[in-house]
Amino acid sequence: MLIPDPSVFGPARPTTPAPARPAGSVRRTTTIDTHRPEGLLGPPVVEARGRDLVTRPDGTVGAVAVAHVAARLDGPAHTLLTIGSDPEVAGLDDLVGATVGPGFRAKVDRAAPALVGTGALVYLLLDDLPGATLVSGYAMLHAGLLGDAVPDEYMLARGDLCAGWAVDASMMTLIREHGVNPTPLGPDAPPLTDGDDLAVHPAEDLGPFGMRRFRRLDVVAPAAPGGHQTVAAFFRDSHVDADGRESIVHEYRVDAVLDPDAETLVAITATADVLPWRECPGALASAERLVGHPLADLRPWVRRTFVGTSTCTHLNDVLRGLADLGHLRDLLAADDASDAR
Repeated sequence: MLIPDPSVFGPARPTTPAPARPAGSVRRTTTIDTHRPEGLLGPPVVEARGRDLVTRPDGTVGAVAVAHVAARLDGPAHTLLTIGSDPEVAGLDDLVGATVGPGFRAKVDRAAPALVGTGALVYLLLDDLPGATLVSGYAMLHAGLLGDAVPDEYMLARGDLCAGWAVDASMMTLIREHGVNPTPLGPDAPPLTDGDDLAVHPAEDLGPFGMRRFRRLDVVAPAAPGGHQTVAAFFRDSHVDADGRESIVHEYRVDAVLDPDAETLVAITATADVLPWRECPGALASAERLVGHPLADLRPWVRRTFVGTSTCTHLNDVLRGLADLGHLRDLLAADDASDAR
């Protein structure tokens, strides 16, 4: 369904992620790509990759962690058919047969308890699979394969789920008026870099009907010992159509200040560059709730308490990733200590 009223769209100001890698910083980048090599109705294939890269004050760089998760899903049900990782994670086979959706993160924690709370790169990839899989359904929506009728129980389950799904919001109003899911069409996706080969970890190109979730998280060393650290996060969900056009579905930026000793944020601001509905930016202020909350408890706390129309499920995914700031701070400190020796 094409949107009959363009006033329902949210912001559409795509930005190119800053390619510069600040001196004295660690950068975490991840991609979760959902490919459909057998067509839209075939089983989705997921390739999740990431890297933690330190850029030292003298400009030299070093990759301090890399990770890869490969999975194959049953298309309609999102049942996990196969999964593997590098580095290898003991217990992953226990996830085969699980639905990559609600409850999957708890299953990951039970299958790999040694990863919980570590900030490990491979854990982020596993933890982010449900969100990326949910968003990958946009490819089906864009292609018109989700059916025409919207059941009442579908509306009831999603009403007031988040800012965009508020019962009186544009999307719900359009569904009630037209009886089908509307399809927002985002702007073209600019490249993730402007030529810096090290700005983002290597990732293969997306083919037709592919979806990508991209994250970037920079932590910059304090100007003086014991000072605060600046934090910059970037998040984008994008889709490639049958003609090869990549467009943005969601794009957020988050800027924050970290007190590394207290392991809390002392300031945070969330910005929306591209969102599908005009009500979605109403969730931006929810980010301020993180100020003063312990990083160690951030991931379960956001999942448990960030619910309802003052929040956004995709912004929540951005915010939950900030739980790894303590680990990234330690990586930066360890590299500094090693370099000093």
